[in-house]
Amino acid sequence: MYTPRRIRSFVLRAGRTTVAQERALVELWPAFGIESRGPLDLGDIFGRLAPRCLEIGFGAGEVIGHLAETHSDRDYLGIEVHRAGVGRLLLRAQQGGLRNLRLICDDAVDVLCERIADDSFDEVLVFFPDPWHKKRHHKRRLIDAEFTTLLTAKLRPHGTLRLATDWQDYAEQMLKVCNAAAGLASLSPDRTYVNRPDFRPATRFERRGERLGHGVWDLAYSKIEPPVTS
Repeated sequence: MYTPRRIRSFVLRAGRTTVAQERALVELWPAFGIESRGPLDLGDIFGRLAPRCLEIGFGAGEVIGHLAETHSDRDYLGIEVHRAGVGRLLLRAQQGGLRNLRLICDDAVDVLCERIADDSFDEVLVFFPDPWHKKRHHKRRLIDAEFTTLLTAKLRPHGTLRLATDWQDYAEQMLKVCNAAAGLASLSPDRTYVNRPDFRPATRFERRGERLGHGVWDLAYSKIEPPVTS
């Protein structure tokens, strides 16, 4: 069983939310937000059984918002701790009438451990998590062996885990961790990096990295179906 780390992978900063975002957090949350603290029945929450995607740390919601708008046949769950980004995505959800999108404002580790059943998602996305680039802060990085095992458990057999970062040493860490993970098979022919997926719009973090001269590294893995035992 995964034991949540004492050191969090994020720091809640008093970021500024706009008036519209604050209104959305109050008025739109009942329609798109999930508050329950117990185990979640995602089929009941979305009101159907459909392919399901999770994005962890969706930031301003560029990726998951775009996906929900363009793939009405799939359901999307986003988890983010920062209220400004949640408020921004709530506004987009209202404007687009995105009935296939639900949001949780909480620590993804706690949510996955306590509220999400195994084999729940066809795809899990973790794009541009905080790189904690100083060496003394590497222990705060989200993607480690334990968390990768947890993500694998939440994927359905043959489900896909996609990661991206604009910090090369973090990309190398992700590669090492995921290549060693039981239950995951790289979708790269040489078990390194993959091309940027066509569906992923550039996020503000990615654009900032490009301005700073950073590269971008994408990784993709498929969950191996467990062997049938007699």
